[in-house]
Amino acid sequence: MGSYLAFDLGASSGRGLLGKLHDGTLEIEEVNRFPNRPVKLRGHLHWDIVAIFQRLLEAMQTLADRGEQVDSVGIDTWGVDFGLIAADGSLVGVPYAYRDARTDGAPERAFKLLSWERLYEITGIQLMSINSVFQLFVMAEQAHPWLKIADKLLFLPDLLNYLLTGKAVSELTIASTSQMLDARKRQWSDEIFESLRLPREIMPEIVPAGQNLGPMSRDLQDETGLQVPRVVATAGHDTASAVAAVPAQGQNWAYLSSGTWSLMGVELDEPLLSAQARDRNFTNEAGVAGKIRFLKNISGLWILQECRRAWGESYSWDQLTELAREAKPFTCLIFPDDPDFLKPGDMPAKVKNFCARTGQPVPEDVGQIVRVILESLAMRYKSVFGSLQEVLGRSIDTVHVVGGGSRNALLNQFTASALGVRVTAGPAEATACGNMLVQAMSAGELSGLDEIRAVVRRSFAIETYDPRDTAAWDRAFGVYKGIEAKYE
Repeated sequence: MGSYLAFDLGASSGRGLLGKLHDGTLEIEEVNRFPNRPVKLRGHLHWDIVAIFQRLLEAMQTLADRGEQVDSVGIDTWGVDFGLIAADGSLVGVPYAYRDARTDGAPERAFKLLSWERLYEITGIQLMSINSVFQLFVMAEQAHPWLKIADKLLFLPDLLNYLLTGKAVSELTIASTSQMLDARKRQWSDEIFESLRLPREIMPEIVPAGQNLGPMSRDLQDETGLQVPRVVATAGHDTASAVAAVPAQGQNWAYLSSGTWSLMGVELDEPLLSAQARDRNFTNEAGVAGKIRFLKNISGLWILQECRRAWGESYSWDQLTELAREAKPFTCLIFPDDPDFLKPGDMPAKVKNFCARTGQPVPEDVGQIVRVILESLAMRYKSVFGSLQEVLGRSIDTVHVVGGGSRNALLNQFTASALGVRVTAGPAEATACGNMLVQAMSAGELSGLDEIRAVVRRSFAIETYDPRDTAAWDRAFGVYKGIEAKYE
C-alpha cells in the first residue's frame, strides 16, 4: 500500500490530504484545512507564505502523532505567482498575489517591446494581465529592490518544495503558466527575457512532473516527527493535477476544472498555436506525461465565494443553491470575466451594478443573485465550449467537471443544459487525487495517465447530467451573447 501526502493550496483555502493506494483504488482523508487569503501590506496584496508553510508542517505533525508513515509528499497551488530567494537561501520579500492591481496596464507597455502576436507564437499562453511575465515585467520596470538581491525565482509550489528540501527547481506544469516558457522547447524563452529586459539569470532549472527532489530536510523531519523519504515535484499547477485525475476514456471529451477559477479545455499531444487559438485567447499549458492542456481560464465560483463572504457566510452552500433553484430563471445575466469582478470587494453590489448599467432588471434578493451568477457561468461555459470546438475543428460529446464546483448539482445541470451535451461530475477532490497519483507514478506504482484515470474511475462515484430545456437556454444565450459581445 502506497501512502501519499498531498498539499492542495487554493487561492481561498488550503488543505493537506493523505491518500492510500491499495489494490488499484485510492482512499483519501483530509488531515487539515485552513483559510488562505491575500494580505494587504502598504497598498499591495501579498500571500502569507510563512503561515502557509506552517500549516504544512502542522499537517505532518498530526500524521506523526498518529503514527502514520508516508512514502512521499507533493504540493500543488494556483498558477502565475512566485517568490524570490537570495544567494544565501533566504526568502526575499513576501510573494505578491495575482489580484494585486500593480499589473494593470502592464501588457500594453510590454507589447511596445514584444508584440502580443509574437508572445503568443512563442508561449501559446492566453493574455491575462496577472500572468507571471507581466508581474516580473512590472518589477523590472520599477527596478524593484528585491530583484537586486534575488538569486532564484520560484513559483509557489516550487518555493514550498525548496523550503522542504533546499532544492531550487521549477516543475514544468507550473512553469508553463508563467508565459515565459517556449511552448515547443519547454524551456525558458531567451527572446522573451531579452525583449522585455527581464532577469534571465534568476530562472531555475525546469524538471518534469513527478521528479523526485529527495528527502525532506533532516531538521524538518525532526521538527515534525514525520519521516519523509521523498518530496516529489508533482504536477505543481493545481489544474494540471486535476486534469490528470479526470476519469475519462477515449478521445472525444473535454474537462471543466471548477473552483475559484473555471478552466475548460482538452488534452493534446502538441501545443496548438494557430492565429485562431490566439484570437480566441486559448492557452497551452503543460500537463502530465508530456501532454498539453489546451484551455481557457474563466472566472469561476470566485464571484459567488465573494458574495458569500459579503453576506457574512451566514448561508451554507446548500442553502444558497436551494435559494437559487427557487428563483425565477433568466431574469438577468452578467459577464463573469468583466474586470470589475476580478478584484475583491462588495461582490453583490458589483453584480447589481453590472445589471443596472447594462439595462437589465436588478436582482434584489440572495437567491436571485446566486441564480444570476450560476446561469451566467453556464452561459460563459457555453460560449467557450463553442469556441473550443471551432478552434479544434471537431465536436465534443462529453464534459467532465472536476474539482470543488462538481459538488454543485444545480450548476452541473445548468452546464449540461446550456452546452447541450452530457456532463459528468466528480471527483470533487480531483486536484488532490492527481497530486497523489502523480506521486504514485513517480514511485513506480502506476505506469502513466491511463492507469491514473483507471484508479480514479474505480475509486470515486461519478454523477451524470443530461441536457434539459435546451430551447430555453438557447434563447437566453442570445441575450447573453449580446452582453459578451461588448468585451470582444
